Amino acid sequence: MSDYPSNNRTWQIIHNARKGGYAVGGFCVYNTEGVLAVIKAAERCRSPALIQFFPWTMHFQGPAFIEFAWKRARAASVPIAIHLDHCLKPTDADLALECAFDSIMVDGSMFEEEENIKYVKSVVDRARAEGITIEAELGRMEGGEDGLPKIDLESVWTDPEKAKRFVQETGVHFLAPSFGNVHGPYPAGGAEKHWQIDRLSKIHEALGDETPLVLHGTHPLSDDMVRVGMKHGMVKINENRSVRNGYHDFLTANAGKIELTAMQEKGVEIYSQGIERFMIEVFRSAGKA
Repeated sequence: MSDYPSNNRTWQIIHNARKGGYAVGGFCVYNTEGVLAVIKAAERCRSPALIQFFPWTMHFQGPAFIEFAWKRARAASVPIAIHLDHCLKPTDADLALECAFDSIMVDGSMFEEEENIKYVKSVVDRARAEGITIEAELGRMEGGEDGLPKIDLESVWTDPEKAKRFVQETGVHFLAPSFGNVHGPYPAGGAEKHWQIDRLSKIHEALGDETPLVLHGTHPLSDDMVRVGMKHGMVKINENRSVRNGYHDFLTANAGKIELTAMQEKGVEIYSQGIERFMIEVFRSAGKA
């Protein structure tokens, strides 16, 4: 595959954003409504986007659901890729390579440095044959997300000097650094207090623009802090709860009160509005597709 990775949908979306000076959202979803909400928002905003699943989806809903999402994404009028977020277990990486993913986030952060490099490289090498690109985490972020176990380990910050070696030796296409960002609620003081901006800046400088950075740990995060991340090389911004709070509120208020079909349709509309706000006001990806 001589045109790999530039023929990969995720690679194209992220590198177009890098060159265009905007960011793209990686929106974590769990059901059909989430899939449809991302597509609806992306088409209305004329924005590229990524639909993200956790490994939970591969086991609970199965590979057929991922294929459904992939087909709906490919039928959209704007570029949308299907991504697997936080693939922690090697067995899940094996399964993911057989599914309809455009890209996979391989999380080897529980391994020691050399073992992490070896593991991630093994996935990169196998993914090439499937045309799949790879994102990896270097360092370790505190906290947990829906669908993921909370690992009781302290944060390990990404070393800017080691980041370049990691990318070169593994061949990963995108990097998620640890610089004070956390999964789930931030400690007192929020990201404003805990982000190590100087560390992030040095990581970006070490890698250059050819290895776009991915921002994990965005809930809750102010729009201004997302923009700070973008200023320092963050091109893919993962969003989860922040874009679906309105959807959850709607379900809570209307469950059992209106017909299920009406609730699903209205739920997708409300969900998509939460996504659109980020595309328009924060990522500046609206109108870029």
